Amino acid sequence: MKLTSEDLHDLAVGAAFLGTGGGGNPYVGRLMVQRCLDEGLTVDLIDPTDVPDEALVIPTAMMGAPTVLIEKLPSGEEAITSFRQLEKHLGRKAFATMPIEIGGINSTIPLVVGARLGIPIVDADGMGRAFPELQMETFGVYGVSGSPMYVTDEDNDSTLLMATDNKSMEWLSRMVAIRMGGCAYIAEYSMSGADVKRTAVPNTMTLAMRIGRCLREAKASHQSPFDALLNLMPQTLYNHARIIFTGKLVDVQRETRNGFSMGRARIDGLGPWVGTMEIEIQNENLIARVNGEVRAIVPDLICIMDSESAEPITTEQLRYGQRVTVVAVAVPAIMRTPEALDVFGPRCFGLDHPFTPIETMA
Repeated sequence: MKLTSEDLHDLAVGAAFLGTGGGGNPYVGRLMVQRCLDEGLTVDLIDPTDVPDEALVIPTAMMGAPTVLIEKLPSGEEAITSFRQLEKHLGRKAFATMPIEIGGINSTIPLVVGARLGIPIVDADGMGRAFPELQMETFGVYGVSGSPMYVTDEDNDSTLLMATDNKSMEWLSRMVAIRMGGCAYIAEYSMSGADVKRTAVPNTMTLAMRIGRCLREAKASHQSPFDALLNLMPQTLYNHARIIFTGKLVDVQRETRNGFSMGRARIDGLGPWVGTMEIEIQNENLIARVNGEVRAIVPDLICIMDSESAEPITTEQLRYGQRVTVVAVAVPAIMRTPEALDVFGPRCFGLDHPFTPIETMA
């Protein structure tokens, strides 16, 4: 599948939704890929089932605090450098690249790498959403090593990391990214095509495009984009979605700490929605409570959307006074296993509430 400019716009919107507020501003990434298309390059998306089992796939991404991207824009060459350095270290040419997460700019960084290097991008990812830490990938949950890993900054400085486990890889690379100005560009979790099929969340890129298209077409036909979205999700691996709150943002606390965007958002209910919702943030929205009662919790998705435009709002774009609708979405089964919850369940973020699927909540 060769992506068009319209596909790209839909992908950016859908990836911002699936990113649960994290992954960086998708607008920046969309412009980077559009530039590739304007230069006559192609963005070739392939299904994971079409990747040969023995082929080498190297995922690429941005890591760091999304707020840093507001002032520190990438060129695209940073991730390409990490990719090429890892190829050189492994002594093999890669067949394809792919996202590590389907969120914000990290849905588009691999598209730039693929277009510039003339290789396909696998329609899958390792998080099924966005998570703040690199060990929180389904690749690692099901046995793929994240290192060797390369980290590169805008000055083309690169670091090779060889960690004993994926959590150590995250800890070491986070310190490097902080030294590089708060964000950097990486190549990691090199794996075979067989491992892609076994460990990745499949078809999330095309799902993001479906979500973006769904919202766009609903608005164009003067239908409710929220109704259209809630009707779409049960047809996918994310088989349950519902609105859990609507209101006005009355307070946003946000700081960049230890390489993450940390904070809290408070929303006062409007219309039939009574009370106050509080959402805790670590790059992404982690837990939503109304008057102290949990309404949704990681790894399920908590997506804040503009109530009028139905545009997803990333955490660094949250502002006082915005009228928002909060949508909760169930993640695929591969992300709810005991092994997965041990890596990116609530306790991994210091939350004292057990994982409870949104479809079982009142």
